[in-house]
Amino acid sequence: MARFYRYRLPPWARYWLLVVERCTLPILIFQAIRTIFFPTTFEVILLGILIGIFIAFYLEWI
Repeated sequence: MARFYRYRLPPWARYWLLVVERCTLPILIFQAIRTIFFPTTFEVILLGILIGIFIAFYLEWI
């Protein structure tokens, strides 16, 4: 099974992958601040998902 290689994707998919990668950190910071003030179960789960996505981009798993 081949490893995921982002440069083999079509140009439109690479563009949207880059957009999501660039927008992840500001959304993560906003969600962390929001979770501090309104700590509901949904907010904590959403923050965990965003942290996972950010780590995946940072370690180049995606």
